[in-house]
Amino acid sequence: MTALLTESKIDGLKLLRRGKVRDVYDLGDKLLMVSTDRLSAFDCILPNAIPGKGKLLTQISALWFERTKHLVPNHMITADFAEIAKLLPRGADAAEYDGRTMLVKKAQRVDAECVARAYLAGSAWKEYRATGRYLDHELPPGLSESSKLPRPIFTPATKADEGHDENITRERLAHQAGKEIAEQLQQLTLALFAFASERLMGKSVILADTKFEFGFIDGKLCVIDEMITPDSSRVWSADTYKPGASPESFDKQFVRDYLERVKWNKQPPAPTLPQDVVDGTVSRYREFLDIVRSA
Repeated sequence: MTALLTESKIDGLKLLRRGKVRDVYDLGDKLLMVSTDRLSAFDCILPNAIPGKGKLLTQISALWFERTKHLVPNHMITADFAEIAKLLPRGADAAEYDGRTMLVKKAQRVDAECVARAYLAGSAWKEYRATGRYLDHELPPGLSESSKLPRPIFTPATKADEGHDENITRERLAHQAGKEIAEQLQQLTLALFAFASERLMGKSVILADTKFEFGFIDGKLCVIDEMITPDSSRVWSADTYKPGASPESFDKQFVRDYLERVKWNKQPPAPTLPQDVVDGTVSRYREFLDIVRSA
């Protein structure tokens, strides 16, 4: 059984912040990110964690950061624990942090989540059912759940360290971040999405949607945080996909579907996940890592 890490404690390092999943330590001119096994759904941290999840997320993000650096620079310095271990204080439990840490450059974060969607799912499907559109995007009539969109769309959201994120229009993003930066965010998001979609489709996997975060490093927009993980994406099996339902997936939708079935009101405290949901989540995340490695 993989050991759980729900909260990192590295004595001698300055804890900068605890996010929903990652703990971030300030090393002066750089940051150390520790991916814990915490799981959030509907912007709420769930009471039980997913064994080994942080290690899987770190490995997946590191692969995508390395593969996409020719398209968009990113904040990763290294995810090689042999290098990172040299920076840990004496007495830190190397076994606990091996595989779940990433050394990154400091960035001035843009306070927005940049989402690309190629299929109608999640909040987009709910709003489309009610209005026939999504945010400021006009969509064709007659679409069903999980339908493919005519083309990928950019749908930003606010970035909340606590509480719920809010989907916003591109116009509102431009007002908040500035028109030029908003246009760059859209261009970079869709370019990364197109690259990853093509790689995954070669393995019969559909990238339905995913979110990116960006920040400025030396005056240039760079991808930060994580990249195309099961936590930040919807990824479906192309072999079993069909519109009209929630497809078989390799991502957190498995957990969301359970929480919807038990009719949780999406307000804390969240319900504890049963063991079969925990095991099913681990299995899906591991399978997605294997897919990404071979893509």
